[in-house]
Amino acid sequence: MSSRGPDATATDVLIVGGGPAGAAAAYWLALAGHRVSIVEKRHFPREKTCGDGLTPRAVKQLDDMGLTEPLSKYHRFSGLRATAMGKELELEWPEHPIYPRHGYVVRRNALDEMVARNAVAAGATLLEGHEALSPIVERGFVQGAMIARDKGEPTELRARYTIVADGANSRFGRALGTSRAREWPYGTAIRTYFESPRHDDPWIESALDLKDRNGNPTPGYGWIFPVGDGTVNIGVGLLSTFRDFTSVNTTHLLDSYAHQIADRWEIDPTVPTQRATSGRIPMGGSVGPKAGPTYLVVGDAAGAVNPFNGEGIDYAYETARMAADVLHEALTGGDTTALQAYPKLLEAEYGQYFKVARLFARMIGRPAVLREFTRVGMQSRTLMEWVLRIMANLLRPDELGPAEAAFKAASAIVRLAPNA
Repeated sequence: MSSRGPDATATDVLIVGGGPAGAAAAYWLALAGHRVSIVEKRHFPREKTCGDGLTPRAVKQLDDMGLTEPLSKYHRFSGLRATAMGKELELEWPEHPIYPRHGYVVRRNALDEMVARNAVAAGATLLEGHEALSPIVERGFVQGAMIARDKGEPTELRARYTIVADGANSRFGRALGTSRAREWPYGTAIRTYFESPRHDDPWIESALDLKDRNGNPTPGYGWIFPVGDGTVNIGVGLLSTFRDFTSVNTTHLLDSYAHQIADRWEIDPTVPTQRATSGRIPMGGSVGPKAGPTYLVVGDAAGAVNPFNGEGIDYAYETARMAADVLHEALTGGDTTALQAYPKLLEAEYGQYFKVARLFARMIGRPAVLREFTRVGMQSRTLMEWVLRIMANLLRPDELGPAEAAFKAASAIVRLAPNA
């Protein structure tokens, strides 16, 4: 790993944040021969509130970054087990011409370091323990950042271009004027780990009918991700569209869910292996603007999280790769205006999909709608297989199957809802 300190000499691209999006962007840019500096506030390994699951979309991006072999030592899973109303359905990942039919569970403290070190191996410079304090803006152009090592004296790090990748509620992004569309859904999540003999279960699990300790229905959904190391990652998520969202104590909800599944997963719900962590998640591309004259915003900092299921890591890798392609064109062609292609790429790839997902999030926020959706879905494996394909964004580009037809119909409806 490169460990040299910053100086006032320029780099081609400064990346603020060394998480999934920042590290992936650094890898692709360094691989293309550009000088890249990642400024990461913390030291690896570091924690992140997450289910630790890698879906087929994320696995493809990691494979493309040359990480197939390192990934193979982690727990591989076949699909999703959906539970609700006393029933369960085990749903394999669907066939797809681009994405694999498997996922992995990797603790984020291991995964993020793996991807960051991979970027360094490709030629990027990683500055751990360095915080990007504020952007350097001259004549309306971002020219780098003032950074400090472990809260030391600030110094300049100048760059031709900057990528904002400092995660949800991005402080650096806000300094450049980004903001979240308040009327669009967002989520909160909390998770911890428990020891379990089922740590190598071949399915990740999602509960669609959370209950409190008295058996009363509560808003939200639960997850269980077997880590393969003797533990399982257990967490709950809430959408802002759920009724009584602001009054829910997520710590109590997680505790209730742990007790709800304790016998089946053979855990002691009173003895987690570490303290629970929580986070707030902008979704559906709700943060903008996503580009300026000399900067781009990627991953969670851009709200690139799927409202259907709360997935963000695959979109972090994908948006980072798009940003790297755009910056490569700008750097090799000397044309700053190339950066304005980035928002158009995002809209073409995710615009309509996120719009449908945002509308879905609003619909299931109504308890009666959620109950009926769950009741109907759990009675039909075929229907739930369609739902999995849609919610995991694994729709096929090469043929129009039932899931694709259903999504096409939903897309036609939301075109009439401009504020969805």
